[in-house]
Amino acid sequence: MATGFFFDERCFWHSGGNYALTLPVGDLVQPLAAGGLPESPETKRRLKNLLEVSGLSAELDLRSATSADRTALERVHPASLLDRFKEMSDAGGGEIGLRTPFGKGGYEIAALSAGLATEAVRAVATGDLQNAYALSRPPGHHCLPDWPNGFCLLANIAIAIEAAKAEGLAHRVAVLDWDVHHGNGTEAIFYGRDDVLTLSLHQERNYPLDTGDLEHRGTDVGLGYNINVPLPPGAGHNSYLHAMEKIVLPALADFKPDIIIVACGFDAAAFDPLSRMLATADTFRQMTKQVRAAADDLCGGKLVLVHEGGYSEAYVPFCGHAVIEELAGSSITAPDPMAASLAIRQPNPRVEAFYATLIDEMADFFAKPPQDG
Repeated sequence: MATGFFFDERCFWHSGGNYALTLPVGDLVQPLAAGGLPESPETKRRLKNLLEVSGLSAELDLRSATSADRTALERVHPASLLDRFKEMSDAGGGEIGLRTPFGKGGYEIAALSAGLATEAVRAVATGDLQNAYALSRPPGHHCLPDWPNGFCLLANIAIAIEAAKAEGLAHRVAVLDWDVHHGNGTEAIFYGRDDVLTLSLHQERNYPLDTGDLEHRGTDVGLGYNINVPLPPGAGHNSYLHAMEKIVLPALADFKPDIIIVACGFDAAAFDPLSRMLATADTFRQMTKQVRAAADDLCGGKLVLVHEGGYSEAYVPFCGHAVIEELAGSSITAPDPMAASLAIRQPNPRVEAFYATLIDEMADFFAKPPQDG
């Protein structure tokens, strides 16, 4: 079976409005020459372009999808939000929630983004594909049921999970979020449930500023099924792999999912403007290797990666290519042009040992019975 790659040109046409980084233009905030939010089409389009130029796309099963329909959206989002979103979209766009602007037709593009994730999960869950990557845009992991935020208009992964459950394709789903920002939307949607395990590896107190704490473990029957791994700024390659080995992989093994979904953001990379981490293209490659091996052991290799953040137009394509190489088991590479420089910039041994101690302490914390929070 092949590795699927789901994309649609229309997702690149989502427009984010007049911003300078995350600041609305006006008063003393000047427009940028290439204005707009960091969440632009270029990182995603350049990733797709690199796959084509390297030849890797020829080894993938390239697909699009239909938009998630109203029934699928309402499994996660209330009708009142969807009605308001559609009305604003038809009227020319606007901003709904926090830092979630969109133009005319934004509702349809967001539904298509959710549809790409949904179809990727469906194709893998049914055995049509071995694994898959969905180049979804706009992203989704910050979107709460009734409040879009953080560039995320609809909760793509949650919509895909609920569709798979409604169709009887999966009962126990694990979501691993390695976007540098806490996956607060996915967490909130499944916080009181024991059929979806949510794990988030993120830079501590980056975004949102008030979520993602270690102690937030779920509630009611969901107690213990939410795991947050807040890493301090500067955590590099080895810290990410150590956190995977000590916390993420054991949690996946204990949960025994039917399918694993990764919220695949590349904003932990060293050159990202919205983070202060030191991950490299090889960091993402190695984490993909780890989670693919876990999927092989636990759920017949059923693994889907859904694109989230990552805002370095120059570097995201190399991170994404490394992930998809590993996902497809391909020998086609796009060597990281910054690999040697980033190896030198990694934390020194004393700092790395400190990070390892913090991660070990978090692993010990998760080994204890969870407290409601």
